[in-house]
Amino acid sequence: MTTKILALVDALGNLVRFALTPGQRGEITDAEKLIEGLSLGALLADKAYDADHFRALLKSKGVEPVIPARQGRLDHAPRDAEMCKWRHPIENFFQQLKEFKRIAMRACKTDTSFEAMINLAAAVIRTR
Repeated sequence: MTTKILALVDALGNLVRFALTPGQRGEITDAEKLIEGLSLGALLADKAYDADHFRALLKSKGVEPVIPARQGRLDHAPRDAEMCKWRHPIENFFQQLKEFKRIAMRACKTDTSFEAMINLAAAVIRTR
């Protein structure tokens, strides 16, 4: 059994919100739930979130999508190359999260205890 962690992180690398999904499910399927109810200026994401319907949803909410195009995509959407550099704090958050063995190994038996470990790890990361 595998689990994916979808995380929304602010510009400073602090966890805002996260969701757990089954490892075989695509990340884009639960992305809308992560941004629900938040006011964002831009959303920086990786190639897994490159979908026309998701870009349209972001634009309808007034959010600038900064998402690199997937390989093989025919119509590359424009993106701000300077803003892409701000993905670094997001990547750093996930690297720091993987330092916690119980999270990296998915040692918790239930989703509730796994979510609690992620929240605890995020609090520790924030205080570093």
